[in-house]
Amino acid sequence: MLAGLMQAMPLQISGIIRFAAKAHGDRKIVSRLVDEPTHHYGWADCEQRARKAAQALQRIGILPGDRVTSLAWNTHRHLELFYAVPGIGAVLHTANPRLSDDQIVYTINHAGSSVLVFERSFVELVTRLRPRLKHIRHFILLSDDARLDPTFAGAVSYEMLIAAEIGDLKWPSFDENTGAILCYTSGTTGDPKGVLYSHRSIVLHALAAGLSGAFGFTAFDVIMPCSSLYHATAWGLPFTAALNGCKLVLPCDKFDGASLQELIRSEGVTFSGGVPTIWTMYLAHLERSGEDAGALKQLIIGGSAVPRAMAETFERRYGVTVRQIWGMTETSPLGVISTPTPKLTAEPQDFVDETIWTRQGRLQFGIELRIIDEAGQELQWDGESSGALQVRGPWVVDRYFPDIPAAGSDGWFDTGDIATIDQYGFVRLTDRAKDIIKSGGEWISSIDIENAASACPGMRIAAVVGVEHPRWDERPILIVEPHEGEMLTVSAVRAYLEPLLVRWWMPDAIIIEPVPLTATGKIDKKAIRTRYQSLFSGARAIPSCI
Repeated sequence: MLAGLMQAMPLQISGIIRFAAKAHGDRKIVSRLVDEPTHHYGWADCEQRARKAAQALQRIGILPGDRVTSLAWNTHRHLELFYAVPGIGAVLHTANPRLSDDQIVYTINHAGSSVLVFERSFVELVTRLRPRLKHIRHFILLSDDARLDPTFAGAVSYEMLIAAEIGDLKWPSFDENTGAILCYTSGTTGDPKGVLYSHRSIVLHALAAGLSGAFGFTAFDVIMPCSSLYHATAWGLPFTAALNGCKLVLPCDKFDGASLQELIRSEGVTFSGGVPTIWTMYLAHLERSGEDAGALKQLIIGGSAVPRAMAETFERRYGVTVRQIWGMTETSPLGVISTPTPKLTAEPQDFVDETIWTRQGRLQFGIELRIIDEAGQELQWDGESSGALQVRGPWVVDRYFPDIPAAGSDGWFDTGDIATIDQYGFVRLTDRAKDIIKSGGEWISSIDIENAASACPGMRIAAVVGVEHPRWDERPILIVEPHEGEMLTVSAVRAYLEPLLVRWWMPDAIIIEPVPLTATGKIDKKAIRTRYQSLFSGARAIPSCI
């Protein structure tokens, strides 16, 4: 083959922040903090402080390939680490503070990190875990010197550390396939698995996420990530925002409806994204307060299926467009997004709404999709054929850290989801492979029952799992959690569902109680299955709330 004659400049994360500083250095970044006043500065300031942080890390002995762990919220200091650590060829491991103690220790030790950077709100947690952290040599508190916690011996403050640096670092150049950010799966089955994003994968993901068929950002957008920076890099928003010249609003750890509304109104937020539970709370706040959604125009919601009733309420009452997104830590996490196309919008409006609001999204550049049957044969994109969803592309995992096979030899990664793909390229998840319910030889979709139940008046969260049954193999049960102050009864939920579900899909038990969530805000179906696994076996009495 004849080689191209263009410059071979490596794709690096440092190139993103350099561009942001030059092209729109005064575009604001607004950050709430744990116990300090709200912080305001621009992208140029962010880059300068990231340079200082990088120099400070080098001064304490961090070399290319070393790992640095953060236990931090959505703040400007955490953002700086997203550029400082990989900018010098090291790897940032964003630990998830919502995991169990054992899982947090496992991920930090497994990563082999020698530095732990953490928020003041995690002093008690880190003190408890400290004796079990095998390789940590340096503890850095994300605060100024005045707020350095005297109870934690040996820690230095982040602000004092970077204040000693000049900030004249020249970002080094290296291979674009170098590891940059290490994220761990939430570990709902077995130990969490490490997914090591490369500079190349992050830059390509950031470019693709900003396209018109994806997030569609412009320099006029004001973005507030309500997905955590420690979870799959907040869907890549710290990088996509920088590339597109967007104002960035960081809410720290305050995701309740009132706190988000204050930022949305005061900072002119136009775009946000997060799991459905956050936006359920936000909608409840708007309904209680009678406020509108300000300048907010678009929400991207992922993590679990978006209830159609939620999407309709946002769009029709508040003028906010809701787009579903599907992805995984293993896909960086952009997989598909439910943005319309001319071919789709030529159809009747009811069909368009049904597609946009009940499907996870459509094929995006950079991600290949296929569905296969149990024999490994590829299925048609007809919206009816259901099979295992597999993906491949430049920001899809190939091997888990440090070197464990994840994708097949042909590059296809099995997502663990069961799905259909229609003629418009839209993916509809019918279930997780481990969540689909087989009853009397027939399949029941837990997602479809959840979507139906979620629109029931007073419903906050609905979760469906299959439980072993002596006659039918499995039967669905429904756990429902009402909004605060709302009264839901089993009979009311059952009456609401009866006209919406075929009879044999009707849950055999409806249980009203808080729905457990995972460390990433998703419904913890493993916990529900464990609790109710003997419900129909006679090993335990059926609760009176059924």
